[in-house]
Formats: sequence, structure tokens, C-alpha cells
Amino acid sequence: MTDDFAPPMTLRSDLVVLVPMAAGHIEPLFAGTPPETFRYFISWPREWTLESFAEYFTCFMHNPKVRAHVVLDAATGAVLGSSSYLDLDPANRALEIGGTWYLPAARGTAVNSASKLLLLERAIESLGCERVTLKCDARNAHSRAAIAAIGGTFEGILRKHRVMQDGFVRDTAYFSVIREEWPKVKDRLRSRIAARGGARP
Repeated sequence: MTDDFAPPMTLRSDLVVLVPMAAGHIEPLFAGTPPETFRYFISWPREWTLESFAEYFTCFMHNPKVRAHVVLDAATGAVLGSSSYLDLDPANRALEIGGTWYLPAARGTAVNSASKLLLLERAIESLGCERVTLKCDARNAHSRAAIAAIGGTFEGILRKHRVMQDGFVRDTAYFSVIREEWPKVKDRLRSRIAARGGARP
């Protein structure tokens, strides 16, 4: 049962805190997020209003195969973005990390590496996952580079994989981190955070 797998909890480091997404996070997320952020998402709020944004993310939060997180600045509590567990698959000891986006000020800092370190660490070391999937629209060069940079292994392209909300049929680039790779990936993430001086937005 996915209800018993990866129960919602707060994940904390010196740089970021990941908390379960709640209704109170929706307004600051909406206020700080340009609509083009969701260009490569399979679906997104059709109208860029707080009401449609809230409706979309309320459904996302209540999906039984999702554990939605909001990323906060550990020092200030400011909302920085979101990165979540998706496609929970306890029978196969696997899940996906996705639904990731950051407010403009957090991009290019150590925030993504710090968030992925917390999420991967819990998935593999605490939840016993053998595999963590990361994927994106194959056209999204920025996301593909970011996933590779944190240590995701490129597995290939699923062609004509998903029909997007605007009708475009996208190819999807698949990456993964498996248990045997985790020690090296963990070291890589820590090095990336240190190289950025634990930089905050």
C-alpha cells in the first residue's frame, strides 16, 4: 500500500528544509513562479490565476502515489520551490523524484543539490529503495543537464511517451540512481554543495 510507503515527513539540512506541501504554501509558490516554469510539465494550471494554481496543486497533494514537498530556506523559512516523490512503487522498492521547480532566485545555487541529497538519502537509506527514477521532457536541455550533474545515469529516451496538455506528444528522457551507485552520487552531491559554499539564493 502506498499509504504506508514514504509517509509525509520533514527533511532538514543546514541549507534547505523540505516540508510536506500544504494549502498555505500555494500562494507564495504562485507569487514567485513565472508561468513559463511549467513549459515542459505534462500538465499545468490552464489559466495562470491563483485559483487555478491552487486547484491544480490541491489535486497533486492528494494523489495517493505522490508525496509533495515544498523546499524552504533553512535560515529564513522562505519558499524556494518544490521537489517531490512520485510514482511510489513499494512492491518494487522504487519511486521517482520529480515535480521539481524552483523560484528564479534559487536557480543556479546549491538548493537543488541539497534538496536531491535529502530526497535520495531518505529514499535509498531509509525507505530501502533499489531504484530512484528521474525523468523530464527530452526537449528540456536544462533539466537533462541538471539531472546528469547530480549523478543521474542516463538510460535513454522513451519516444512518443506522453501526451501533454497542449496536445504535443513528447519524448521522455529517463535517468536513474540505483542503490549500488548511491555512495558515489552522495559524495558528488556533497561536493557540489561545498563547491557552491552552501550558497543560498
